Amino acid sequence: MRVGRPPKFGSMGSFIIEGGQRLQGEVVPQGAKNEALQILCAVMLTAEPVTIHNLPDIVDVNKLIHLLGDLGVKTQHLGPGSWRFEADDVNLDHLKTESFRTKGGGLRGSVMILGPMLGRFGLGAIPRPGGDKIGRRRMDTHFIGFQKLGAEFSFDASTGFFAASAPDGLKGTYMLLDEASVTGTANVVMAAALAEGTTTIYNAACEPYLQQLCKMINRMGGKISGVGSNLLTIEGVPSLGGTEHRCLPDMIEIGSFIGLAAMTQSEITIKDCAYDELGVIPNVFQRLGIKMERRGEDLHVPAQDHYEIDTFIDGSLMTVADAPWPGFTPDLLSIVLVTSTQARGSVLVHQKMFESRLFFVDKLIDMGAQIILCDPHRATVIGLDRKSSLRGVTMTSPDIRAGVSLLIAALSAEGKSTIHNIDQIDRGYQHIDDRLRALGANIVRVS
Repeated sequence: MRVGRPPKFGSMGSFIIEGGQRLQGEVVPQGAKNEALQILCAVMLTAEPVTIHNLPDIVDVNKLIHLLGDLGVKTQHLGPGSWRFEADDVNLDHLKTESFRTKGGGLRGSVMILGPMLGRFGLGAIPRPGGDKIGRRRMDTHFIGFQKLGAEFSFDASTGFFAASAPDGLKGTYMLLDEASVTGTANVVMAAALAEGTTTIYNAACEPYLQQLCKMINRMGGKISGVGSNLLTIEGVPSLGGTEHRCLPDMIEIGSFIGLAAMTQSEITIKDCAYDELGVIPNVFQRLGIKMERRGEDLHVPAQDHYEIDTFIDGSLMTVADAPWPGFTPDLLSIVLVTSTQARGSVLVHQKMFESRLFFVDKLIDMGAQIILCDPHRATVIGLDRKSSLRGVTMTSPDIRAGVSLLIAALSAEGKSTIHNIDQIDRGYQHIDDRLRALGANIVRVS
């Protein structure tokens, strides 16, 4: 039985924005979406209560909480961002229902319930995952990892269900992942935590969010070593206990606010950033010419009329490319791209990991930005240096990060912009319009 308020989902609404306003104030970043999805799936590893704090109130997280409730997990809302979960009576039969197929298929993060279920119950099923339209996102890493642990897989093309079982239980082994997939690593780690024997995962993802998951499992009684490196060693344990966990602030949102401050010539202080967990993110934005100052765990971005893109030491054109952690996260490349449109200088943005994430630049070009889309992976931005403003236009958000990039562009543009399909933005950003209005933005939500 679920306790507490029902989760909130997005709607196919629109934002109407009057741009050209300078913003000012403090903003607190939400809990990290990508961490939250992993941590929520991990509650399935134990029958004991798990309390999680700093969960963002966003569509993807709320959908997953709802899905856990449908599976029989007791969910209790304790206050803003805080939930208590108890998976002591999981209904495995629900995995076969049309409701599970529909709800699970609309949420990419749902794939990560498979690892805990395989580890704890020896079986599981997931529908073909949905989510962003940002190109192909292979599931092979997940499934190959499970197979190496001893699971058997089947796919029913008529229903779109992947089913997995481990009738003899999971057995620890050595594996070299074919790619450093964050969700793939998380899924295999959760399964291996309850497998018999020792599992070694090489080429593991090592993002802070995955480190958070490993630390949480260790607090539950797991035995994971090598946390923070690409070589994880997991000694399986018979069972795991309850724990309490706090999610990190969302580094993608922090990067988005840095870009917003620069584009709108605004003075913004981003509170409680967990600065040491941001990796190269501050450095990349500094190389775009954006000034910022660390104040304890806060990040202060002063108002700047102009910012100049750096060049490489040999004078060649700056390139910003994504890479697995500790490289630059692909989720912020669209923010870098839009921020560069008003810089002095040029930059090549190289999106290596997803093939369709740059197509939103057409809308920026309509707004007056000077961008050459070289191919599906690369775009060259020629900064306008505020010699001309972007123009307000009507546009549609294709995915979470592009949606926020278009929102930043609209806030800096002259005139009125309309952004449709904002449920894509709501999937990843908590009450974004309320928080922007608190900074002085002229933004209205319409259904």
